[in-house]
Amino acid sequence: MQTLRLTLIQSNLIWQNISENLNKFETKLNDLSGMTDVVVLPEMFTTGFSMDTSLAEEQDGQAVTWMKDQSYKIDATLIGSIIVKEQNKCYNRLYVVQPDGSVNYYDKRHLFTYGNEHKHFQPGQKRLEIEIKSWKICPLICYDLRFPVWSRNTTGYDLLLFVANWPGVRTFAWKTLLAARAIENQCYVAGVNRIGVDGKGLVYDGNTMCLDYLGRTLATCEDQETVVTVVLDKHAQDTFRQDFPALNDQDHFSMV
Repeated sequence: MQTLRLTLIQSNLIWQNISENLNKFETKLNDLSGMTDVVVLPEMFTTGFSMDTSLAEEQDGQAVTWMKDQSYKIDATLIGSIIVKEQNKCYNRLYVVQPDGSVNYYDKRHLFTYGNEHKHFQPGQKRLEIEIKSWKICPLICYDLRFPVWSRNTTGYDLLLFVANWPGVRTFAWKTLLAARAIENQCYVAGVNRIGVDGKGLVYDGNTMCLDYLGRTLATCEDQETVVTVVLDKHAQDTFRQDFPALNDQDHFSMV
């Protein structure tokens, strides 16, 4: 498929209230049935960016079950991160749930030590790349955005996604780094952030956005609840890469 309909949902999050957040997002998803291919929710969309690991769910818990139901209902892939416990360890885990019930996940690699995330969660060890409707997609989480080696396009992916709870005080970095990742990786990039004020008093300005392979803005949200869908063109991206094959000249490296 040469085009991909990508929907980004920017929302306030109800602090540490899984059921209310799921109900809120379900209302937003109801209008998307048959209208999109991929829907992206913010980081920790069921709780806000909480370090309370008592909120952790098992892999087959309430939120993942909900994601399966919603993905099937709207016939679209659903992506977002939640707090998960596995073998007595907790993770900030991003799930990719498809309408056929298949589930893949990515555990956040770069934990936000400034916010003590490393004291509560285990870091992920490997990247996830998933193919959806012939599009190769690499989903990452928030702080990962600051580490270009981890997101480097060595595999020819088409779309780089970031789900986030990125505070307003660092909005300039958010916008700049999203554009940098798009330009250096010659790919579409989308970053989905939340809005509002969390239980720790942090203010979030949103600025959810999607950019093309040149770093040009295709869609953006400011500081309000917004559902936006953008159509991505794979042929245009492939043509650009053929005309300007900078990825062929990148340095070769391996992760330790």
